[in-house]
Amino acid sequence: MPDSPLNRVTKYWWVSQNQTFEQEFEGGYLWSPRRNSNGGYNHAYENMRDMAPGDVVFSFVDRRIKAISIVRYCAVPSPKPEEFGDIGPHWHPKLGWMVAVDYKLLNNAIEPRSHMPILGPLQPAHYAPLQVNGDGNQAYLFEVPKEMAQVIIGLIGQEAKEFSLNSFAAADTAATIIDDSRAIVNWENAEQKKIEIDSHITNTVRVSLTNARIGQGLFKQRVMRIEKACRITKVSNPEHLIGSHIRPWRESDNDQRLDGENGLLLTPTIDHLFDRGFISFENTGSLIISPVADRYSLDKMKIPEAGFYAGTFSAQQKQYLDFHRDMVLLKRTH
Repeated sequence: MPDSPLNRVTKYWWVSQNQTFEQEFEGGYLWSPRRNSNGGYNHAYENMRDMAPGDVVFSFVDRRIKAISIVRYCAVPSPKPEEFGDIGPHWHPKLGWMVAVDYKLLNNAIEPRSHMPILGPLQPAHYAPLQVNGDGNQAYLFEVPKEMAQVIIGLIGQEAKEFSLNSFAAADTAATIIDDSRAIVNWENAEQKKIEIDSHITNTVRVSLTNARIGQGLFKQRVMRIEKACRITKVSNPEHLIGSHIRPWRESDNDQRLDGENGLLLTPTIDHLFDRGFISFENTGSLIISPVADRYSLDKMKIPEAGFYAGTFSAQQKQYLDFHRDMVLLKRTH
């Protein structure tokens, strides 16, 4: 049977939430920036795009594992939550990841430092969540080995075991795994509001920018000067195609939002997969399939295998694709 998010190998994660646990717990999510304050790569933040439905997360707060949670959906691009307020003043206000999770607050909130003789040898060789003395290392999200996770669940006791089993049973129904895209919608609504109140934008341009958000209007016309059909389905009738932004509308400036080179003509299903980072393209034209994508669903949608040749791209399209692979495409290591 093709791989599905419902039967993927479960991964286990450790999240250090001293600053943000209250907000994330109340909101039912995890959130991190996508890059360091200097724009550099951060392994802990990259882990966010590696998470998949059914994964188990341990919340480390004030030296204790205070809660356990189950991932409900893959990461979505999200600006810094407003409820964070002044927390993380150096975090980029827009460039972040949000992962929807179901939390359970633990009655037996264990203190890992009391169990280091058992936990210490089970930690990963690199990017370990705990220091030798049991204090937490300074990072947000760590992957932990299955053996270590099982010991942690055993130390917490029956409430952790039951929660995990009940959550896995619920996750085994596809209807319970929903596209948690509220962060994207809220982000785009906020960007739309800026356009509406900007007195420097003419009414004509304002309409064009608004239409571009849904892949229509002037933006689509400009894309059609470059693109003639959907890169995957080969549908060429404009009525069935969307002008899909390579660098997402929400993360573009107004010039990029109307730049035809920042677009592909895609059918609605392909547009969804591309916008959410389940697929992307190499500059050579090869299709990329994210490891978190549900191959069973992709087969139903008749999406070809990775490596499918989707055609050539212009030099400027390749620059936009660099951004898409770097900041939108979801990843999952094995």
